[in-house]
Amino acid sequence: MKTPLAYLENLSDRHWLIGGDSSQFQQIAEELYLELRQLSTSRTPPKIILAEREPTRFLASFIAACAANCPVFLCNPDWGIQEWQQVLNLVKPDIILGTINAKLPIDDSPSPIPQTIMIPTGGSSGQIKFAIHTWETLMASVQGFTTYFQLQEVNSFCVLPFYHVSGLMQFMRSFTTDGKLAISPFKTLESGQIPNLEPQEFFLSLVPTQLQRLFQKPELIQWLSEFKTVLLGGAPAWDELLDKARFYRIQLAPTYGMTETASQIATLKPDDFLSGIISAGQILPHAQVTIRNQQGEILPANQIGNVIIQAQSLNLGYYPKNTEKQNYFSVDDLGFLDDKSHLHIVGRSSNKIISGGENIYPQEIESAIRATQMVTDVCVIGIPDQHWGQVLTAIYVPDHGKTSPSEISDLLKQQLSKFKIPKYWIPQPNLPYNPQGKINRQCLQTIALEFMQHQIT
Repeated sequence: MKTPLAYLENLSDRHWLIGGDSSQFQQIAEELYLELRQLSTSRTPPKIILAEREPTRFLASFIAACAANCPVFLCNPDWGIQEWQQVLNLVKPDIILGTINAKLPIDDSPSPIPQTIMIPTGGSSGQIKFAIHTWETLMASVQGFTTYFQLQEVNSFCVLPFYHVSGLMQFMRSFTTDGKLAISPFKTLESGQIPNLEPQEFFLSLVPTQLQRLFQKPELIQWLSEFKTVLLGGAPAWDELLDKARFYRIQLAPTYGMTETASQIATLKPDDFLSGIISAGQILPHAQVTIRNQQGEILPANQIGNVIIQAQSLNLGYYPKNTEKQNYFSVDDLGFLDDKSHLHIVGRSSNKIISGGENIYPQEIESAIRATQMVTDVCVIGIPDQHWGQVLTAIYVPDHGKTSPSEISDLLKQQLSKFKIPKYWIPQPNLPYNPQGKINRQCLQTIALEFMQHQIT
């Protein structure tokens, strides 16, 4: 396996960055690498917080840090003071690349972990964690991807943040396969400013809310349909969105993965998607998935249980606890493998709502609510109730203000059991998402609590 330094030393004069400067990338990476090597001669490699806002500088700094065997923490430059203070107290960095809005702690720095890449996760819950990866785990994900899609090189069009695994792995796939990487802020793309590239040669990665917003721009739909593949992940996609993608003949590839697995470990290929298959796809060659019951026994096909992942791309644990590579990872998701080894995700254990003794998974209800076409967005949560344990609450964005909860409930009664109909309906102008397209459930709980307090008073 080629090292980061080998890739850095073998950079050619080709223009592989679109929306960035390839020569500037090389210059920044080489200069920073030499600086970091000098710092490492007299002591252990410095711990680096990487919060560069400019994409070319961020990526060049990332490669330089990896080549110099420095532990590097990928960070969101837009974190608030509270989040930054939390991160600084945890990491206690030697070097900060980029500008942050917090003060450095004065405590002594703990022993660094050389040759590791810390990727943030868990921010939507209010508690930021760093999954510990290595160059080898990230490359295992790249190799699984290229083998699955039978590719020699990968051209990526990235509109997702590079500090997150969803953006970082697009860079990794292109940079390590001599492919091209196109960079554009999503807002620029959404405004209709399309970069000069050949879409049929590129993979585009989106989260469901982004795809939904692009579908609202008729001039972008034809452009989307020209892409080699549109990877869709980060959060569950709803049926109406997938139906639209099929109608417009988008080469969509729904994916399943997470920060801990260095992005996708299952992907539905576009041909299967367009043929009407509904699943998260087959497992990529660098990973294995089993479905187990609560006793740890492997379940046969089509039986729902806990999703257990084994993968060469699996993280080593969470900083600062440096563990040996895990043999398996038990995730919070519930799902099953069908007769053709396609993975199906039915919901998250932590999102399960128990109301009157019934187990309810919000994803099913949200899909039914969206199908009424009376809302533009919705999330179903459970709020505490003395009698039922929890009661269903739908927090939704009305479609042009015409939506009546009673009308939606009447439509749902034709499709869902009575206990799956939300008791409370809370309209909002929009729902809170993080940059990766995941709903902020902690914020929704606050909205629901304020709503209930208002109802009581």
